Amino acid sequence: MCHIRRSSWVTFLMLFTGWMCMFTHAQMKIPPETVQKWALTISEQINAIASKYSGAALFQKKLKDVEPIIRIEDLDGSELVLEFAEEIERMLGSKMRSAKRLADTAEDADLYHEFNSSLQFDYFNALLVNTMDEEGNFIELGGEFPLEENNHFSKLAVNTLMSDIQVPTNVYNKDPDILNGVYMSEALNDIFINNFQKDPTLTWQYFCSQTGFFRLYPGLITSA
Repeated sequence: MCHIRRSSWVTFLMLFTGWMCMFTHAQMKIPPETVQKWALTISEQINAIASKYSGAALFQKKLKDVEPIIRIEDLDGSELVLEFAEEIERMLGSKMRSAKRLADTAEDADLYHEFNSSLQFDYFNALLVNTMDEEGNFIELGGEFPLEENNHFSKLAVNTLMSDIQVPTNVYNKDPDILNGVYMSEALNDIFINNFQKDPTLTWQYFCSQTGFFRLYPGLITSA
């Protein structure tokens, strides 16, 4: 058994050594000039592809067109960072003030609102607005709600003069808790509008009640 194993290893080493010699010999047959030629060809092809698809030539042409009016200035990195920080602080400060106005108004409205279990109150339900019955009449809580496409709000059709209400589908639209909450939060509508006028960079503003309804500004039609 040992003799057979040694013979196998000897045979393997002979074959491996022969293969390496053949591989080395084959490599030595490729002249360095040929390899250099291949490299130059590949380089030229890559350069041609890059020039065609990168738009470098067009960029250089446009750069020459505006070169007379371009001015290079040295900028202080620390000063730029400070300016960016101040700008971010102003932006976040504006958003925080908007949120605080909403919070203060909601707290005051809740403080002075007296719960009325028999309250009857119609509001714009975001799932139902602009919905008509078979006779062409607006359904309950689905009254006429003007909408206009607005680029600032992702080109959605919205109403920047009013907010509307979304109620979970498993909650009764006229539950006393819902009606009282919606009635109480009507005061937020003016704050929504005022916030947007003061800071046009604002997008969606919300008020979410613990009873489950959701007041959304600007108003729009939502799906279940």
